[in-house]
Amino acid sequence: MSRAGSSYDRLARWYRALELAAFGRDLERARFAFLGQLGECGSILLLGEGDGRCAQRLALIAPRSRIHCVDSSPGMIEWATRRIAATGAGSRVTFERADLRTFVPDPGSFDAVATLFVLDCFDAQGVESLVSRVSPGLRRRARWLFADFVLPPGALARARARAWLAVLYAYFRWETGLRVSALPPSEAILERAGWRRTAFLDLNRGFVRSAVFERAQEQPT
Repeated sequence: MSRAGSSYDRLARWYRALELAAFGRDLERARFAFLGQLGECGSILLLGEGDGRCAQRLALIAPRSRIHCVDSSPGMIEWATRRIAATGAGSRVTFERADLRTFVPDPGSFDAVATLFVLDCFDAQGVESLVSRVSPGLRRRARWLFADFVLPPGALARARARAWLAVLYAYFRWETGLRVSALPPSEAILERAGWRRTAFLDLNRGFVRSAVFERAQEQPT
């Protein structure tokens, strides 16, 4: 669950521990699975970066990249800044406090964007809005890294996923004021917006997915 329009300050200190208790390292594996594809990027946008684990790993994988992290939680940004300071990459990593519901990057500013367990906190209209606002900020051959919960095929796996989602959404609604209560069709929205999935990895019995999207050769009209 992400930090879109909700207060995650109280969770900042315990976020990783809660995640590990619930899912082991599957969410970290999903975040990190395709970071290597960004190693040669000059500029990377991380939306809803949270406590900085992805930025920390990416700073090592992409030593020449400029990384811009956007999050709405001052507490998460504080923890992320500490992680980055430990890498010595502070001059290449910047942080911006902003609401992802209204954030707009400068046109053509980035070679890649990552939304890692972020889009699950939007409804379908919110995801469509974010994709339409962020896409112009990406250069022609940009990549979009995606990681999130998904509903897997198979009755038992899907029932398990729905039970977990009910628990997760109820918890984050209580803890942060999150208003969304169901997964949006994020991958379908990306594809309709002209992004083509080129690689993916499913974890946790198909409940967790990591994927890479690239711009389709023919853009939708």
